[in-house]
Amino acid sequence: MGRRSRRIMSEQLKEEIARELGVYDTVKNEGWGSVTSRHCGNMVRKAIEIANRSK
Repeated sequence: MGRRSRRIMSEQLKEEIARELGVYDTVKNEGWGSVTSRHCGNMVRKAIEIANRSK
């Protein structure tokens, strides 16, 4: 499986959602790899919610 040529979520949107969910400090200090899978799932759920609102 090759790398995707485009990102699903922009870096700006990911950071905005991370701030909203209270995990941005973790991202800023330790990187995205330190965000728990639970928080990642919550971020995806929030991104889907935002996408559905914009339809």
